[in-house]
Amino acid sequence: MLSPTLIAGLLLLGACGGFLAGLLGIGGGMILVPFIVLLLEHQGFPPALLIKIAVATSLATILFTSLSSLRAHHGRGAVRWRVAAGLAPGIVAGSLLGAQLAGAMPAGLLTMVFAGFLGYSATQMLIDRKPRPGRQLPGPAGLAGVGGVIGAASALVGAGGAFLSVPFMTWCNLPIHQAVGTAAALGFPIALAGTAGYMLAGPQLTGLPPGLLGYVYLPALAALAAASMLTAPLGARVSHALNVAQLKRVFALLLYGIAAWMLWRALRT
Repeated sequence: MLSPTLIAGLLLLGACGGFLAGLLGIGGGMILVPFIVLLLEHQGFPPALLIKIAVATSLATILFTSLSSLRAHHGRGAVRWRVAAGLAPGIVAGSLLGAQLAGAMPAGLLTMVFAGFLGYSATQMLIDRKPRPGRQLPGPAGLAGVGGVIGAASALVGAGGAFLSVPFMTWCNLPIHQAVGTAAALGFPIALAGTAGYMLAGPQLTGLPPGLLGYVYLPALAALAAASMLTAPLGARVSHALNVAQLKRVFALLLYGIAAWMLWRALRT
């Protein structure tokens, strides 16, 4: 049974992650994963499984949070469904493969990969450089291949894929609002296939705390999803009254600090 302290910590983390995702337009995974590791570290979980449980559980929350984002973008006509359909087969296959790859990775290596993702995301926030449109969308095989890369990378770090799909679609001449809207539509299949992959890849070990389905920690998932779904719309509303560009630069510095801490954890294991 979860302690009241752990429940409170997970609810607070979900609320903060959802609010920041709505405020800054970022994926909540980059905040959720490090703090899930911290919260579960003293709950009897083997250290070698912590990063995998955190990534898998973070990815599973996107099953719930992506639907409200998708509904909002679809209502504004910002989703290019043909593009989403072209990327989806590769995304599903890549997400399944990425989860299996993460399950087979040493914990230290996966932690390094996640730290690299945080560093990349922080740098993108600081420079705020969008790729210039330089080509048209590839054909079906090309889209499926790109989808595979996006899906695998997203499953490895517990993200919804926008950090790769939005720059790619912008480069392929999609207006930025359509690229963001279409990326929102891709979050659900990434989360669905990736979560399934982590459930299948999870270890069959005895002595673990109850509530694990593969690598997905169901009690944490319930608390995080409930809290983040409540606060994400609030963050989106507040964003219209604040200087979000300045906030992103400050948040990028925080991400660099978290990335350094994750890298330190990886190197000491």
